[in-house]
Amino acid sequence: MTKVDEEQSTVLDGHYSARDMSVLEGLEPVRMRPGMYIGSTSLSGLHHLVWEVVDNSVDEAMAGACTQIDVTLLADGGCRVVDDGRGIPTDVNPELGLSGVEIALTKLHGGGKFGGAGYKVSGGLHGVGVSVVNALSRRLVVEVDRDGLRYRMEFADGGNPVGKLEVVGPSPSGRRGTSVTFWPDASIFEEVAFRSQTVLERLQMYAFLNAGLRINFQDEREGGAAPVSYCYEGGIVDFVKHLNATKDPLFKKVAYFKVAEEDGEVEVALQWNMGYNEGLYGFANGISTVEGGTHIEGLKKALTNVVNKYARTRGLLKEKDDNLLGEDIREGMCAVVAVKLKDPQFEGQTKAKLGNTSIRSLVERSSNEKLAEWLEESPSEGRAVVMKAVQASRARMAARDAREATRRKSPLEGAGMPGKLTDCRTRDPRAAELFIVEGDSAGGPAIRARNPETQAILPIRGKILNVERARLDKMLKNNEIQALIAAIGAGVGDEFDVSKVRYHKVIILADADVDGSHIRTLLLTFFFRQMKPLVEEGYVYCAQPPLFSTVVGKEKLYLKDEAARQRFLAERPNHKAEFSRLKGLGEMDWEELRETTIEPSVRTLLQVEIEQAALADEACSILMGDDVEQRKQFIVANATEVRFLDV
Repeated sequence: MTKVDEEQSTVLDGHYSARDMSVLEGLEPVRMRPGMYIGSTSLSGLHHLVWEVVDNSVDEAMAGACTQIDVTLLADGGCRVVDDGRGIPTDVNPELGLSGVEIALTKLHGGGKFGGAGYKVSGGLHGVGVSVVNALSRRLVVEVDRDGLRYRMEFADGGNPVGKLEVVGPSPSGRRGTSVTFWPDASIFEEVAFRSQTVLERLQMYAFLNAGLRINFQDEREGGAAPVSYCYEGGIVDFVKHLNATKDPLFKKVAYFKVAEEDGEVEVALQWNMGYNEGLYGFANGISTVEGGTHIEGLKKALTNVVNKYARTRGLLKEKDDNLLGEDIREGMCAVVAVKLKDPQFEGQTKAKLGNTSIRSLVERSSNEKLAEWLEESPSEGRAVVMKAVQASRARMAARDAREATRRKSPLEGAGMPGKLTDCRTRDPRAAELFIVEGDSAGGPAIRARNPETQAILPIRGKILNVERARLDKMLKNNEIQALIAAIGAGVGDEFDVSKVRYHKVIILADADVDGSHIRTLLLTFFFRQMKPLVEEGYVYCAQPPLFSTVVGKEKLYLKDEAARQRFLAERPNHKAEFSRLKGLGEMDWEELRETTIEPSVRTLLQVEIEQAALADEACSILMGDDVEQRKQFIVANATEVRFLDV
């Protein structure tokens, strides 16, 4: 018996005792299990630190105590967030013997958001926000201006105090508020360089959700983005206009209402466009509820009820006609529902879904009344909404017929797999990979290069249909899209069931050139619009075929792109060997394709993430919509900012 076996046997024999148990003190749990608190230690987790600090300042704004927030990315890699709120309390809590600053920065589940008069509503409800930032930083400095004095305290190496909270002088110009500056711990995070575009997108969303709040951004790093200031007096009405600016609005009016009661507040703005995709975004106390929740359910139910009643009253739906479904009415709708409530029940620290049943009732009741009023006051817009929903209903029935025809023609299992698919042997989706390969010419080498046990190959011909400009019934007539749906095996659109996905890695393998990028964008748009849970679950990846090769000594080295080639030359200025530009996947022999792109031990995959659904929706609309100038501006602005996750 091995030592490990003996230890396991001892535990199983009942010798497991209290001595084998431990209690993590202070901020230790955060450093040991950071993913529990910020989701991951990747770039998304790094930026979560910024959101936690900014959330506190936004909570001050929702309390009516803050009008401006300044966010600065420092030249030395730090981040500073400054607000003009009330300032973290500096007096000592008699029970704990600690100042408010020390409680906020060093105690998990400590703060002013669990009751009392500090905050009626807030996004920070678990009391772990800024203390988690402190735990995961190599250094943090907090400065508080209150009662004419400036207080300062510093922490190092995961939240250890460096001295006491002290008064360092008077507050400049009678200022009040809080400044938090932190430097992420490189031993915790995979990368500690903030991405300015990610920060800007989030800050703009905060500004939309808090009408009149000014948020300033500055990047002091070399080559950093220009300073930006956001302030929207129209709040979520401006948000909806902004989201629909990338589309073609059905009419200019934005339906808007706001209802406040003792236990909560609901604010809704919506507008339809000529597109076919639904954009419904929920927020609770300023937090994006990406998985929806009761506030979204309340609006959906009311909208379906009100529009059907209006359509029948106006004679736009005949007695013999079936009611319009919610999905028909919401086609092309862009809506934001923002609620504020005293005791929101979120699912998990990342607050992805709202669970309060009381807010469902408030949203549904308010929406029934206010949307009915808006339709009566806007007859031309109301008619346009109903007519678009009727067209969507007809297209839905056509799509149903097309689905049935597709199923009869090629069932989603067994012998019904698409003829071009070279499947793998494993039936365990967790181990299975599907490579979607650009062109039949690349399919042959990919099939030879793959591991037939776990890797399947599906060649697609050319560029698939641009689904941004097509309804589902048209998509289902496209051979390449039919093949994708059949191979993945989980349905499409509203019927998509992520639990039935046959591969937990769906990998887009396209050339490292402009055409390859276009094909990737088309496929990503299809997955985002018609198989969104596939992306949300992290099952979609992009392969990274190299663009250059060169020889170092006796070994052949592959380089991803021009930027990688320039970095290589900077590190090896005396390198004399020539660089060969690889022509494309179809030009590679199978051994080369395997050792650069397909073999798991050497390849680089980029995992596609959705951090903010509204922003992803906007990006898809810009990249695949009709506005050429807007697309050009987006590409120029983001050419050096495109980010996936290395895995």
